[in-house]
Amino acid sequence: MKLALGGVNLTSSAGKLTMGVINAVAQFERDLLIERTQAGLARAKSEGKTLGRPPALSGERHDLVRQRLANGDSVSTIARDIKTSRQTIMRARDAAG
Repeated sequence: MKLALGGVNLTSSAGKLTMGVINAVAQFERDLLIERTQAGLARAKSEGKTLGRPPALSGERHDLVRQRLANGDSVSTIARDIKTSRQTIMRARDAAG
């Protein structure tokens, strides 16, 4: 991206000042964006909203996976039957303890 600075020589004192001001404004905008994002996340948490990706398995399917693992079914078989990844089944297995 090229800035149209009206032919300002960036090596001169005035050019350095101009770039310093532009940099300061850009940093200020970035800091404001971060503050607004953090405030929004804090508000959502205080309202009890769940942040992040939803779980791959519902509570019902999680129980089914644990039951099938207890019955001796393989991780691959369960993943294929439930149409999910092996990693999801292994996470459910590890969460069960």
